[in-house]
Amino acid sequence: MESIKTSGIQHVAIYSVEDRLFMITDTSAEFSFESKNKADLANPKVQEWEKLMWNYQQALPNSKKGEKWRLMEQIFEL
Repeated sequence: MESIKTSGIQHVAIYSVEDRLFMITDTSAEFSFESKNKADLANPKVQEWEKLMWNYQQALPNSKKGEKWRLMEQIFEL
C-alpha cells in the first residue's frame, strides 16, 4: 500500500471479470507510470504481489512479455 500512496496515486479501484482485472486510478499531477514501474521493479513486496496476481489474471492479446497492465483509451463518458 505504501508504494501506491507514495507514487502519487490518490485512489485505486480494481474490478474483476473471469481472468481479467480492470484498474482505475486517480493520480496527482506529479505521477509518472515510468517512475512507478521503476520503483515497483525494485520493491520485493510489489514483485511478490505481482507474481501472485498472475494466478488470477492473463495478459491481453498483443501484450509484451510480462505486461499485465496496459493503458486504455477512454472512448465514451456520459
